[in-house]
Order: sequence, then structure tokens, then C-alpha cells
Amino acid sequence: MTNSESTTPESTTRTAQEGTAAQSTTSAADDDVARGKEYLHEHTPRLAWAQHAPEVYKAMVRLDAAARKGLDPVTYELVKIRASQINHCAFCLDMHTKDALAAGESVERIVQLGAWEESKHFYTEKEVAALALTEAITVLTDGFVPDAVYEEAARLYDEQELSQLIAAITTINAWNRFGVTTRMVAGHYKAGDFK
Repeated sequence: MTNSESTTPESTTRTAQEGTAAQSTTSAADDDVARGKEYLHEHTPRLAWAQHAPEVYKAMVRLDAAARKGLDPVTYELVKIRASQINHCAFCLDMHTKDALAAGESVERIVQLGAWEESKHFYTEKEVAALALTEAITVLTDGFVPDAVYEEAARLYDEQELSQLIAAITTINAWNRFGVTTRMVAGHYKAGDFK
């Protein structure tokens, strides 16, 4: 997640855009129903958390902006998509996939993210190290980030870049947890809405 990922005073524009998106989604859904394809009903979010905790939300927006500084924008989006896949955050996955595509990322590389270890040839050495670190930080089942994963990232990134990368991974994990816990609804985001 980034900037305005929940209902906030700043999201008045988003509400209008969602209405437009809902209309276009409805006509596309109507076309699908006519072809015999009917989708499940969209769930309702549990809580507009940003509205009820605006200071936390604003701090998250500032943290997100600070974490991205100095990082390659492509790597930054790949990390956000991969963490969102692992955490099952549909809202963030929708957002960051659309932003990556709009920024020129290939569909092929985005599709392969779910199996990046078997398709490393789609990514640079630094991107592979960032993805490995993303998984290690996101899935702490062993209670720590393995030395080999950290050392590989430290070999390819200088200390400032590595610090920013760790901050970016930590930040998207926090956004994911807000999105999953409050059941934010995917599908209405348009690339660049919250830049």
C-alpha cells in the first residue's frame, strides 16, 4: 500500500473515481453475465482504519515516502508486489501491479514474481537479492533473516541502499497488514491515483 489506501479526508477524489470505476465495472460485469459468466459479489471492507486513526495513517504515508528515497523505482515496485503476494493483500497487489505496469514494467516479469526463484533469468542480480530479502523479512517463520540472504543483499547494495530496501520491505508489510485486517477491497484503483 501507499499514500491513500483507506478512506481519508484526502480521498474525496478517490470516492468519485470509485463511483466511475464501479460504473465501468458494472458494464463489464453485465457483458460477462450476458456471456454466461457471473462474478461473486464484492465484499464490504471491515473498517475505514485511516479515518479512525488519521495520525497513524499520516505517519505511514511519511514512512512510505521516506522508505522509497534512493531506491530503484522498479525494484521498489517488485518488492511491494512480492510482499503483497505473500501476505495475500489483494488491495496492495492490485495497486502495485497497476502502478508497475503503468511505469513500464512488463507483464511477464510481474507474472513470474510468484515463482521468481524458478525464473531468476527474468530479473537482475540486485532484484533477485531484493526479492530474497523481501521473502526473508516477510516470512519470519524461523524467527530471523538467514545470514546468506542478508549477506547477498549486503554484497550488492551499499549500506544506505540496503537500509532503504529494508525500510521499504518493512513498510509494505505494514501496509499489507492494514489492508488484510480491514479487508480493503481490490479492483477500483487506477494507476497513479495515490502518487
